[in-house]
Amino acid sequence: MNKPIIYQLFTRLYGNTNGTRKKDGTITENGCGKFSDINDAALESMVELGCTHVWYTGVIRHASTTDYPFITHKANANVVKGKAGSPYAISDYYDVDPDLAVDVNHRIDEFKELVKRTHSHKLKCLIDFVPNHVARNYHSDVRPAPQLGGSDDQTVHFSSMNNFYYFPGQKFIPPVTDKDFPYEEEPAKVSGNDAFTTTPSVNDWYETVKLNYGVDYINGKSKHFSVRPDTWYKMRDILLYWVEMGVDGFRVDMAEMVPSEFWSWVITQITARHPNIIFVAETYNLDQYREYVSAGFNYLYDKVNFYDTVRNVICGHQPACDISRVWQRTSGLERNMLYFLENHDEQRIGSDYFAGEGVRALPGMALVLMMGKGGSMIYFGQELGEKGMDEEGFSGRDGRTTIFDYWCLPLFQTFNNNHKYDTEHLPEEAKKLREKYTKLGKMLHSHAALGEGEFYDLLWNQGVFFPSQHVYAFLRYNKKERFLVMANFSERHISSKIKISRDAWELMGSTWNECVLPHDMMTGEDLQQYRGCVDDIVRDGMQFDIEGYGIRILKF
Repeated sequence: MNKPIIYQLFTRLYGNTNGTRKKDGTITENGCGKFSDINDAALESMVELGCTHVWYTGVIRHASTTDYPFITHKANANVVKGKAGSPYAISDYYDVDPDLAVDVNHRIDEFKELVKRTHSHKLKCLIDFVPNHVARNYHSDVRPAPQLGGSDDQTVHFSSMNNFYYFPGQKFIPPVTDKDFPYEEEPAKVSGNDAFTTTPSVNDWYETVKLNYGVDYINGKSKHFSVRPDTWYKMRDILLYWVEMGVDGFRVDMAEMVPSEFWSWVITQITARHPNIIFVAETYNLDQYREYVSAGFNYLYDKVNFYDTVRNVICGHQPACDISRVWQRTSGLERNMLYFLENHDEQRIGSDYFAGEGVRALPGMALVLMMGKGGSMIYFGQELGEKGMDEEGFSGRDGRTTIFDYWCLPLFQTFNNNHKYDTEHLPEEAKKLREKYTKLGKMLHSHAALGEGEFYDLLWNQGVFFPSQHVYAFLRYNKKERFLVMANFSERHISSKIKISRDAWELMGSTWNECVLPHDMMTGEDLQQYRGCVDDIVRDGMQFDIEGYGIRILKF
């Protein structure tokens, strides 16, 4: 598989042209993007960035305060976060979010058309699979039997054949209660974040219910898999349902909260019938990376390793040389890591809580795309410098783009331009930023060595005068091409020398008397002043200049 670049878009927000932006507004007041808004122009704008996959976030029906007549089990506002609700509180695994349809009676057909449209642009389609928890009002209207929990023995806390965990004889008490519209649940079920209490806090995932995969958490997390738990079969059938609708893969929410034994079984089941389906795991435990790769996941979030380190370097909290530890920690898993600087959970680069402006993360974006052999991801609006500094409603002003509210993004709405998806009315800095993202993405696909070639870290060989506090440098090469990538994380212009060792030249297949002339892929220049013999470069190093927040990609 070629190196994927995943474009994550939040479907509810992406195509919305309503600019009201009323705090805590309803769908009628603030509007909502539709499947049909993601038109040919939108998809072509993703192709221009070099993207290969689109992750449509928030597709499957979830609990919301917006009612529709065909929903038989209405959501109680005491267990819904925000007016629009969390897309990770699934209320029907077999349905799509009716908010996203122009004609709610044909909502699934509209999603199928989006999948078909996506494929027509040679893009792959990913959606979320949320296996760990569901909304408290879960009930499938599309497929009424068998229902999750429909055959559970609610008189026991745990049974491997139950779909949920229970507190027999006890009521569930949500942390926020409207006395006029009380929420009633007895027996209480365990909340999604493993909060084994009938009185979860406002910081818990109190709007969700934990699914039971045969692990008895009360008794030492003992596993009961000798008879395959019922939940395993129900989850397999849900995955097959979406695959057969044309979906090409899944971003799996909180994959580590579900036992790896299940993933080994279910991924084998799915790929035996559909071998090209990919699974991307949201993971946070570096010690479990290998376990979940062995279970069959194609890609893992590298949040706690890559993201946290590169973010700290961008913000000046760590030196650039610390990036060397990133690939060392995941040695042998290079093809399985998914690198990113934004997603729906993280703060926007341009926010006051991160870098303050999108351009400061450009050196980090070069690493997202060109440092590893695995996947890369861009969150919609990131390529424009979207700030995420709105106070939308349930989601406060926290540097993130809301996933709970009906809203639109001011800068992205300008790019939307009434569904033209062009840069005509964007401010100059947003245009320039998108141009840089576009150039990097196209470069990656035009030169296989940059994304799939061998990697050689250069920082170990530099002397004390090399600016390793601010500059990270590495080689990417294959039998046909050789590249030097340098990223400057500081705001100042840097002039220095970089050493490329004899060992590195040998690995790249060079001879000592070979004369090299670097070509700058970012500017298109042949750098005559850098011309030199390999032997001289090994001995004396190579002079380089790099602007503040700049990237040099030199092809030898």
